[in-house]
Amino acid sequence: MSGLVIVYHRQPFEEVVVEGGVEYREHRSPNGIIPILRGFFEHVDDARWVAWTRHHGKTSEARATDVVRIRGGRCDYQVVRVPLSTEEVSQFYHVTSKEALWPVINSSPGHYATHNTRWAVFREVNRRFARAACDAAAPGAVVWLHDYNLWLAPGFIREWRPDLRIAFFHHTAFPSPDLFAMLPWRDEILDSLLACDQIGFHIPRYARNFCQLAEALRGAVEVEEVPVEPWMGALGQALSERRRPARLRLGDRSIDIDSWPISVPASYIADVARRDDVRDRAQCIATELGDGLRILSIGRVDYVKGIRQQLEAFARLLERRPELQGRVRLLLVAAAAADGMVVYKAVQREIEQLVGHINGRHGRLDWTPVVLSTRPMPFEEVVAAYGAADIAWITPLRDGMNLVAKEYVAARVDGDGILVLSEFAGTAVELPQAVLTNPYSMSRMDEAIDTAIDMAEGERRERMAAMRAHVAAHDATAWARIALARFEGLGGWRRLG
Repeated sequence: MSGLVIVYHRQPFEEVVVEGGVEYREHRSPNGIIPILRGFFEHVDDARWVAWTRHHGKTSEARATDVVRIRGGRCDYQVVRVPLSTEEVSQFYHVTSKEALWPVINSSPGHYATHNTRWAVFREVNRRFARAACDAAAPGAVVWLHDYNLWLAPGFIREWRPDLRIAFFHHTAFPSPDLFAMLPWRDEILDSLLACDQIGFHIPRYARNFCQLAEALRGAVEVEEVPVEPWMGALGQALSERRRPARLRLGDRSIDIDSWPISVPASYIADVARRDDVRDRAQCIATELGDGLRILSIGRVDYVKGIRQQLEAFARLLERRPELQGRVRLLLVAAAAADGMVVYKAVQREIEQLVGHINGRHGRLDWTPVVLSTRPMPFEEVVAAYGAADIAWITPLRDGMNLVAKEYVAARVDGDGILVLSEFAGTAVELPQAVLTNPYSMSRMDEAIDTAIDMAEGERRERMAAMRAHVAAHDATAWARIALARFEGLGGWRRLG
């Protein structure tokens, strides 16, 4: 039993078949949520991770979890695996999470659908995650749950183990109360979240939305607020807030409300960017893309990533500024959705059709305006692409944070480069020096890309220096320190390491 139990649906390692056997290897890439969470095992002596593992067969309550021990570097920890059938994974993740919850979370009600949803399966999967967490937790331990897929788990944990401290972190946005109220399971979800001792969000706006939801649906709620930290306090943006909720009280329950944005391993990314092989690869990518202006967009196939709006803006750029014909190229990396994500298939077709239309209309034998890649890129390749790009164009319609923007900043060890960023990404609250834009507005998108293209070198470097200083000071290590300090503040728990 452990003093810290991290619960996230994905495993923190890769399963590799070697000579007929299975080896468990840590992910080679340091980017994304999993490596950041795995870093917590370097700060505590005794912690476990709860995740799912796919079980090919009929679901059975009697089927037990299994445990895998991972040793490597400074980490030595156990992974408790909850076996889920293919049908359970489909209902829990591909259908309920992505077709019903994801559109509401990202303020996209036009994509909201519940006709395929079996809520009882989603609830049962959450119950099994909660049971595994309870079994892994020592008396008075902190159970730290991650992301909306596990919204129902805190309620079960509170019922079974009232001695535990329950923390929850949202890696997504959190919608306004009127949008959240669309969910027919809104009361069950809210009651479960109100069983937590601490709830974390990336930025103050999401925390405020949650507290307003509690006020709307539960009434007698008291919310204590404090000023927003100066580095998140820039006004005039879509997600700007001057004050943030710090504590929510409902009856005899008091819940700490936090706004602490996740970040990236900035120094590691910079070290990778300085490696000779990565610098050489960056030069190769630049050569392959040709002389002139190189624009990079990295994301995944998802309607909330705003790729259609971005491609339409690029097409308008080529029409509006004919002098850029043959002199600008967009490298669009849009990783295809995993098998089972039926909801994204139409989005991928739309992206491919738009790219084909732009290249067919504007391309020449010696120049292809848009280069599209739908395969996931190795991390070193991504860092090399950051170094080769004059402009990073990151304009989602909605994004809880967006670590790609921070990675680009951390990778620009040359001090140059321009970040064009949607003001509806949580990252915009931290990086006001980016060229911020409204992806819902054609004129604002056009203005932003024009500003980036025409920006003088001195201004580019001044903006980049400010962003690099912020990302370095508020990196993944700083985020981990804040999280552990918050846990110690919950009372009854102390860091073991």
